[in-house]
Amino acid sequence: MRTARRHALLQLAALGGAIAFEARSLALAAGRSPEGAPAARPPRPEALPAAVRGTLVWDNHSGFDPRPDFDLENLRDWHDAGVDYLSINVGYDVIDWQLTVRNLASYITWFEKRPDRFVLARRAVDVLAAKRNGKMAITFDLEGMGALNGDAAMVSLYYRLGVRQMLIAYNRNNLAGGGCHDEDHGLTEFGRRVIEEMNRVGMVVDCSHSGHRTTMEVMEMAKHPVIFSHSNPKALRAHGRNIGDDQIRACARTGGVVGINGIGLFLPDHDASTRSIVDCIEYVRKLVGPEHVGLGLDYSPPALEEALDDQLDQHRDYWPPAEYAEQGPTKDAGPDRFAKIAAELLERGWSPADTKLVLGGNFLRVATAVWQ
Repeated sequence: MRTARRHALLQLAALGGAIAFEARSLALAAGRSPEGAPAARPPRPEALPAAVRGTLVWDNHSGFDPRPDFDLENLRDWHDAGVDYLSINVGYDVIDWQLTVRNLASYITWFEKRPDRFVLARRAVDVLAAKRNGKMAITFDLEGMGALNGDAAMVSLYYRLGVRQMLIAYNRNNLAGGGCHDEDHGLTEFGRRVIEEMNRVGMVVDCSHSGHRTTMEVMEMAKHPVIFSHSNPKALRAHGRNIGDDQIRACARTGGVVGINGIGLFLPDHDASTRSIVDCIEYVRKLVGPEHVGLGLDYSPPALEEALDDQLDQHRDYWPPAEYAEQGPTKDAGPDRFAKIAAELLERGWSPADTKLVLGGNFLRVATAVWQ
């Protein structure tokens, strides 16, 4: 009884914060502080090639090791690169769900105190408004449904707190479905209930890190576009974290997007070069068209390297040595790579219109279709 009461109090406290978050985020998206004063608008860097200058730059996943005391000033890496939108990981199956709630409380508070630089986006239009006002738009994501603590009702709570996409599983099986480094048992009945709830509230279903069978079952039941927020083609690099052609095609059939990540371990020849990233982009384009590929670099600021190494050492079951023995999952390609990727695509003959889709247009389309 005491545990149930504590669980309920935690949810009520988070819900109170969610109501305040929604009211404040509306003010921030409009370019005003929560108190109503005009917010300062610092200049945003512009490093893109002239042919695509001014387009929306969207990084669909950052590789945080989420903890409440992490210094979010490290977001300067994205700001200085001219990134307009970033989805920040606030929890994954490796950590307890209570820590995920604490992370959200800490991060939301930090952003609310800096309305001159950031917007906690609720809808896709907020992202565009943030760009117009010289700010960076932020939402949150969850890597695995372990953060729900077995309760599908938590989906609505997390959505109100700014979570806009969630994985099925993170590498290992959980109550909802199979992970990419486990004996994939497929989508469970609980997983199906969670996806129905995600569809209801407007949260994007994300299949990265999840098992093959599970992802195919998810996309078969999809009512809205499904994404792989940060996954590379297995045809170019045979690794358990990467995805097959059938998964890419199934994602495109839902209207979804595959976000190419910048981790050397998952890229062709273990090379986190611009060339390798663009090779992956072009592979997806040839398979399903330019409307279904984007970028989710999974970049971690250098300040997190030690914490990430510790997590890997303590939870080897999530990162099996057979898959990760060659090198750790280093985040080699940072947000400054967006401009170089754009230049490489244009040099390879991509049209400015299609290049803009990759830089941000495709994920914006999904957000417009799903977020409510």
